[in-house]
Amino acid sequence: LALTQPLAQLLTYKAGIDPNRAFVLHDVPSDFDLSDIEETAQSVKAFGRVKVRDRLRDTQTGNNLVLCECRQATQPDRIPPHVQPLNGGPVWKISLLTESVRSVDDFSAKLKKLMVEEGKTIDDVSALLSTETPQENSPESIIRAVGDLLAKTMRPTGENTASRRLRIFSGHSPTPAGEESLDSWVEQARLMIEECDCSEREKRRRVVESLKGPALEIIQAVRRDNPDASPESYVESLESAFGSLESGEDLYLAFRSLGQQRGEKLSDFLRRLERSLTKVVQRGGLPSHRVDRARIDQLIRGATESEIMLLQLRLRERKEEPPAFLKLLSEIREEEDHARVRHESNTTVRQLKAEI
Repeated sequence: LALTQPLAQLLTYKAGIDPNRAFVLHDVPSDFDLSDIEETAQSVKAFGRVKVRDRLRDTQTGNNLVLCECRQATQPDRIPPHVQPLNGGPVWKISLLTESVRSVDDFSAKLKKLMVEEGKTIDDVSALLSTETPQENSPESIIRAVGDLLAKTMRPTGENTASRRLRIFSGHSPTPAGEESLDSWVEQARLMIEECDCSEREKRRRVVESLKGPALEIIQAVRRDNPDASPESYVESLESAFGSLESGEDLYLAFRSLGQQRGEKLSDFLRRLERSLTKVVQRGGLPSHRVDRARIDQLIRGATESEIMLLQLRLRERKEEPPAFLKLLSEIREEEDHARVRHESNTTVRQLKAEI
């Protein structure tokens, strides 16, 4: 099922993607996991490796439209109109975003010119199409549905951070090559759980697929005891099994003993403090509203290699209203950059004087 030329061009214009590596699956049941969808799509050998980029629920049918991207360019003459799900059930229709797009740049220029002349935007075009109630398989309904999928897929990189796969964690010590330590993995997992707008089931799947060895065995035990356990409880169970047994008070005392190492930049010392402080708060060793004050106090106390920079940033005078972590880090890095430039300039001047 190939998309019409105007439809494919509009999708390409709106999303800004390569249509030769994208396709849409229709009528996909909502209870299918992403891995099942990808495996089914990859059964069409011409697609090669397939990655699901997003999906949108069709309120009329209860099924999903699924936007996929394949590694290699699609060849329409080798793509069937339907694909049979590996788990059985009705076939899924395949729509290609290829061939019909012959002159995207020319179409984009014409569309932009028309909208400028008419004083319209792309949102006005979408609103115009939505004033009617299109039939389920009409071009207008596909424009809106697939267009929404593409718009989500083209979010800025920062918005997709939480969608990236977690690195592997096994629980072995020392940490094997190619795997994450517990602290690093927990940070990534918590970020995914907090920021990703996917379902709880999908979050659990992402956590489980990143585990192996003893770590996976722990989660299998958790699932046996409680099949509906939350992804947060997965992470907490792994912390209990493989993490430090120190209490919040012990971690706070360790934080208060940290000092700047010889040759360590102040910004690197601050980052090290922040990692320790985060653990303290997570274990209940310090209320969150006292974090900024505790951070700047320990930075001043432990920064034995950067006294001049502390004076330049007037940190002692700002203890009563301390800056947050990111602002403080930005100020320190900026001052470090200024110091580097001054040092390089002085070195150049001395070299010139020596040559003279």
